[in-house]
Amino acid sequence: PAALPSAPLAFTDVNLNSRNTYEVSRRRSAPEHLPHGGTAPAAPAPPQEPAERARRAGVAGAGSSFAEFFTRNFFTKRTKELKPAVQSAPGWKLFGKVPPRENLPKDSKIIQQEYEARTGRMYKPPPPSARRKNIEFEPLSTTALILEDRPANLPAKSVEEALRHRQEYDEMVAEAKKREIKEAHKRKKIMRERFKQEENIASAMVIWVNEILPNWEGMRATRRVRELWWQGLPPSVRGKVWSLAVGNELNITPELYEIFLSRAKERWKSFSETSSENDIEDAGASVADREASLELIKLDISRTFPSLYIFQKGGPYHDLLHSVLGAYTCYRPDVGYVQGMSFIAAVLILNLEEADAFIAFANLLNKPCQLAFFRVDHSMMLKYFAAFEVFFEENLPKLFLHFKSYSLTPDIYLIDWIFTLYSKSLPLDLACRVWDVFCRDGEEFLFRTGLGILRLYEDILLQMDFIHIAQFLTKLPEDITSEKLFSCIAAIQMQNSNKKWAQVFASLMKDNKEVDKNHSPALKS
Repeated sequence: PAALPSAPLAFTDVNLNSRNTYEVSRRRSAPEHLPHGGTAPAAPAPPQEPAERARRAGVAGAGSSFAEFFTRNFFTKRTKELKPAVQSAPGWKLFGKVPPRENLPKDSKIIQQEYEARTGRMYKPPPPSARRKNIEFEPLSTTALILEDRPANLPAKSVEEALRHRQEYDEMVAEAKKREIKEAHKRKKIMRERFKQEENIASAMVIWVNEILPNWEGMRATRRVRELWWQGLPPSVRGKVWSLAVGNELNITPELYEIFLSRAKERWKSFSETSSENDIEDAGASVADREASLELIKLDISRTFPSLYIFQKGGPYHDLLHSVLGAYTCYRPDVGYVQGMSFIAAVLILNLEEADAFIAFANLLNKPCQLAFFRVDHSMMLKYFAAFEVFFEENLPKLFLHFKSYSLTPDIYLIDWIFTLYSKSLPLDLACRVWDVFCRDGEEFLFRTGLGILRLYEDILLQMDFIHIAQFLTKLPEDITSEKLFSCIAAIQMQNSNKKWAQVFASLMKDNKEVDKNHSPALKS
């Protein structure tokens, strides 16, 4: 074939205006030292025969024609000057860096010009003096942004849209003002109630100090004193009234407390020197002795009113609480230390001196109800639960049937309430007011308080299943107030078929038939 003019073979440039890594990799694979024309310098060829040269020229011509066919319209014959790779590429691809974008963001004026050219509308922003001249005040929030004009690069608001935005803004400001006024009235109401409560406490304190306490035995059962008692004891006389109401049937003296406290310290020292529980068992220590160990009491003290931080290690009442609990375990080894005692002792310590707190603590736990629970007397506990269910069905029949449908027995929620006398389940100030009336009415008020809590949350509990009821009653809401709770407690009637709590419980005690334990499966386990 005739020899065609041959084109020099070179590394062609790929330029598709895209982020093609093929272009970058092809450019990088090109030789670094090329002449300006893009062709490699030809090496001197050895001398050849004329026929051989003609044959090779024909083959080269055919190859160049195929190269022209495949590269036209796709690759340029003229190679461009290679550009160095940009190191500050915005990202990465799989086999190479992504070249930076060449199209920079447009300016707002250019966008506005393109918009006006496309729509044929001219935008004229209003003068600054005419903007927001009708606003009475500058709100310190983003509410007023709805009245702002749009930026110059965006279409202006229409008259209807501006009026609608103004109306929405006025409505938001009006709602905000109503909300502020309502909150201000609420704060004023709370402050008035607080001042009134403080005045009532001050006047009640004068009555308690000057009239009731000097004539305790003669006035404690009068109607006037019982009404004052129901309203809550003044904090300054609370501890004194508790001590008088609980009494001291055990005839404990401060000297006796010091004796048992010294015994407790000796026992803790011996426990700390003991290497393991096996040594304790070999020494013949009882279960109550093991429960009275320093480690168990320390563990419970750290979990007593953790939000107050006064009973934690290093707090002002940590060692005091530790001493009262340790002395009691030596005083009553038949009871020992039981979880929940720390809350009762802590409330007494907050209102009484150390020795007086121990005396009240020991006498309080010697009451029949507390003794039955802390000694885990199952038969007595079941009778208390049976008496509670009698008044539960009498006062809250709908909720009683709802609990029965889920086989939810009183022991699931009452045990924690009775063990701590509500000091763990209720806010501390509310728990102290429950203690006030408990010292007046005795164990009956503990179960009446439980019914008052169920009445307060009856509508919520009726919508719950077994799991959610148990969780809810284990951790009551923190926003519970004394006014709401005591109004519900006052609505509970502790009378069934003309029988009061004591008569109902006495009839259960006289009954020779054993209470069916199937209604309290938790106690069986």
